[in-house]
Amino acid sequence: MDGITKPRQLFDLHTSTLVPLPKTPNAALSSPEWYNAMYDEFSALIKNKTWELVPRHPDMNIIRSMWLFKYKFKSDGSLEWYKALLVCDGRKQQGFSQSKSDNSLFIYHKNNQVAYLLIYVDDIILTTSSDALRQQLIRLLAGEFATKDLGPLSYFLGIAVTRTGNNMILSQHSYATDIIHRAGMESCKPVATPVDTQSKLGSNSGPLFEDPTLYRSLAGALQYLNSTRPDITYSVQQVCMHMHSPSVEHWNALKRIIRYLQGTSNFGLHLGPASSVSLVAYTDADWAGCPDTRRSTSGYCVYLGDNLISWSSKRQSTISRSSAEAEYHGVANVVAEIC
Repeated sequence: MDGITKPRQLFDLHTSTLVPLPKTPNAALSSPEWYNAMYDEFSALIKNKTWELVPRHPDMNIIRSMWLFKYKFKSDGSLEWYKALLVCDGRKQQGFSQSKSDNSLFIYHKNNQVAYLLIYVDDIILTTSSDALRQQLIRLLAGEFATKDLGPLSYFLGIAVTRTGNNMILSQHSYATDIIHRAGMESCKPVATPVDTQSKLGSNSGPLFEDPTLYRSLAGALQYLNSTRPDITYSVQQVCMHMHSPSVEHWNALKRIIRYLQGTSNFGLHLGPASSVSLVAYTDADWAGCPDTRRSTSGYCVYLGDNLISWSSKRQSTISRSSAEAEYHGVANVVAEIC
């Protein structure tokens, strides 16, 4: 393909082996990495005087505690540290209630006051309906454990937030640039679309690609880029379906996505105020699009007012007998998403 010819380069694909997530505290204590993580967490709680020992009374609201174990990754996907958290069961705490759709999201709603708390390991996003409520909650959090207020949201899990008035742009420009660099395609020519619409990728698509590890690494990285790039959702879904046995044709399809990113790495997701908060969904399906199984691929996007908030491209689990049936499956998928 024109524009992607380059000298062969050798990449260091060495990755550190992650110690598996422990299923119980006892299992964690048998691992030096997780033992140290638990020790650091417990020491911080003691230092901050998080609790006081008091007699138990029958009328007390008892909240059980539990250990949570997670990996903390850097923006480039490499391991930063092992993180252990001793937390209370949020489902039994008063004030905030845990979201049913996302276990990391907690919601506070009292009278006309609303707050949303999103937690990932030790990173927190707090948004409230008023500045007074935000300051109150920050003081309460600071009284329980060591916190640092980083001000208005500017960066979270590799996603940069740029503000212009009341509007925000969510972008993964640095992450996209890193993917291009990892592929060794900094000098490639950009293309206008991320996928060739004239052909469909199948399992039997010519000779196998010589470096499947590189293919899987880049395909996996592209999946996270979907967080702010709905325009590559379909093409990434297509190349990820062949990670088990990628061919040269699959590799060329993946490189086309990277060539598209070369010219659009600064693209992002726009969010802003809207006069309406109604949910509007759009869906479509390609009937019998898979050349191997004849299954259809359905996709959808959901808008809250003028803001795009959810999107997906997924191979349907059954074979549709008609295009109408494939479309109905697509509608069922998006209805399940918003209901």
